[in-house]
Amino acid sequence: MVTKSVAMDETTNITVLIAGRPYPLKIKEGDEPIIRRIVKEVNDKITLFQNTYPRKDRQDHLAMVLLTYAVDTHKAQAITAQAPTVNTKHTDKLAQIDAFLSATLAEKE
Repeated sequence: MVTKSVAMDETTNITVLIAGRPYPLKIKEGDEPIIRRIVKEVNDKITLFQNTYPRKDRQDHLAMVLLTYAVDTHKAQAITAQAPTVNTKHTDKLAQIDAFLSATLAEKE
């Protein structure tokens, strides 16, 4: 779920729900569609881990999702370092995911 309010300087304040908890974010207006997709992907992965490991708690599921994205990002960075002409679409998406997760984790602290 994402709610929003638009500011004058082309930023948007949205609140995303991850694992049932709200996280307010201030984002560029054009980033909202990708953030909506990322939030859905994250919540889908959390649900997958909850179903696969029902005895683990929410923190464990979040850690497993984070690790999954970190591994994917690391692999993408390794591929990019080896072949700089790799399609940047995938690299950009992984960078956005990494930035979103970093921001979300920073808010929890």
